[in-house]
Amino acid sequence: MKPAPLTLALPKGRLFDQVQEHFAARGLRFDFNDRKLTALDETGTLQIILVKNADLPTYVHHGIAGLGICGDDVLYESGHEFTHLLPLSFGGTKMALAARKDHVRNEPPGHLTIATKFTRFTRDYFQGLGIPVKIIRLDGSVELAPVLGLAPYIVDLVETGSTLKANGLEVLETLKLIGVNLFANTAYFKLRYQEIGRLVDTLRDRGNP
Repeated sequence: MKPAPLTLALPKGRLFDQVQEHFAARGLRFDFNDRKLTALDETGTLQIILVKNADLPTYVHHGIAGLGICGDDVLYESGHEFTHLLPLSFGGTKMALAARKDHVRNEPPGHLTIATKFTRFTRDYFQGLGIPVKIIRLDGSVELAPVLGLAPYIVDLVETGSTLKANGLEVLETLKLIGVNLFANTAYFKLRYQEIGRLVDTLRDRGNP
């Protein structure tokens, strides 16, 4: 009897198309029709669940999906522990500190007020440097915070920097390079490690160990 398919959570948005293309090039073709949020690949190896990016680690943590693909930023913010299986060669970006180009610092020395959706990363990063921070959480367009005077600094993901430039902002410092990873619920990995190992071998970039 053929085993049940492995369950994999994928994020909606920009990363989905890249994952779909990467999988298809390795014989794992799938598509979502009629606004369905689950799909089987053509080989029956994977049952794929489409979820909101920020929710993806929660689904894997609770075992709704045994595997997931998302960025390091999302995994870090979740606070959950997973088994990391394979870094992927696409979708990378960087976490950066940015401010208005004409910004003049008027805060107390060594103190920063930062608007961000990445509150855990920002707090841990600057506390690690011994720099006190006041963090204002935003879930929308953080670029507005310096423009409207809510906070002089933001921490956000930056790809091309075009959105920053359009709002008169600039990157002051790259804090961390962010990669995309295949990861697993640790208990799920222990149960199905042989099948997962074969999947990892299939998805590994050709020419890389």
